[in-house]
Amino acid sequence: MRKHAALIAGAAAAFLVAVGALTYAVAEDGGPDTATPAADSADAGFARDMAVHHQQAVEMSYIVRDRTDDEEVRRLAYDIAQTQANQRGMLLGWLDLWGLPKVSSDAPMSWMGMGGMSDGEDGALMPGMATDAELEKLGTLDGEQAEVFYLRLMTAHHKGGIHMAEGCVAKCTVTVEKRLARGMVEAQQSEIDLMTDLLTARGAKP
Repeated sequence: MRKHAALIAGAAAAFLVAVGALTYAVAEDGGPDTATPAADSADAGFARDMAVHHQQAVEMSYIVRDRTDDEEVRRLAYDIAQTQANQRGMLLGWLDLWGLPKVSSDAPMSWMGMGGMSDGEDGALMPGMATDAELEKLGTLDGEQAEVFYLRLMTAHHKGGIHMAEGCVAKCTVTVEKRLARGMVEAQQSEIDLMTDLLTARGAKP
């Protein structure tokens, strides 16, 4: 399991380097593609929604780092927080380059034809996102209880993120954004596999 975690960490580090290269290329070229996406495009919708989705993952990861001393869970949480914070910066940076707003009056997931499907109860705005009540509960747990609850929440969060990223792969038109979305699918599925192992080791199910 330690080897698996090390491979995930190595892959995350390599992905961050690739992300940095993509950001530099975008800045040098003046934009990801020659055509600027429209404000209601899948490209813009994915960038806005995934930025929000990622922010919650970062928040949950830093919460659990303060609630457990387990090295493997803390390392995983740190890797997720760093990777998704970096990706969030890219997504918001592209919106800036495109001259598009970072917030929209459209319902979350409208770009996927899912607007209004989530009722937003307790703050669960998009697929896989934890509710406000779940975030509050995570902040009250310690040790293995915090680890198990975090791993379950993050597994669901990643599954929702993969669903969104696959939507971008299918609907987005900006080449580097589609490439980033494909990378998200692969990386988050690997992390789901690792989290399944970590849950099993604790006698818990996802």
